[in-house]
Amino acid sequence: MLIDGRPLAAYAGAYLAGGRVFAPVSPLLTGLADRVWFDRGTLVIERGQRRIRVQLVPPRPAELNDTYVAAGALLRALGASVRYEPASHRLIVRLPSRTTVASPTPFNPAVASAPPSSVFTPSPPSTPRPIWSGSPLPRRTPLPVPPPGKARVRSSRARK
Repeated sequence: MLIDGRPLAAYAGAYLAGGRVFAPVSPLLTGLADRVWFDRGTLVIERGQRRIRVQLVPPRPAELNDTYVAAGALLRALGASVRYEPASHRLIVRLPSRTTVASPTPFNPAVASAPPSSVFTPSPPSTPRPIWSGSPLPRRTPLPVPPPGKARVRSSRARK
């Protein structure tokens, strides 16, 4: 398989059966599509504004590497031109160019820009209770502490 003049590198190769080329979903469609996922036994492929659903024959494969699909029909549905050369046993795929997003122009101080506008910021409403922030206030009730130097020691004589 040649995609835009480059061979498709895959561990599992494509094969020809019944006049159709079958290729593994990964790396063929995972490299060309924006998103590929399974949805209840259906393989969903999305590229740009196109979304294709392919009903898979049970059992559902565990991985995309285990799934083979008819490459020509899916690639045409994604907008690619597909041609098979029987003499060289090659599937030639040409992908349409994607629309490019125009990058923003860099800042040019010589070009007039919109003046900044003031932003209305309301003042916070007053609250009936004070708002305390910061460290906590000291304890109001003292803890009972024995006077220094007077430790309680019970001897065995005091018990008798």
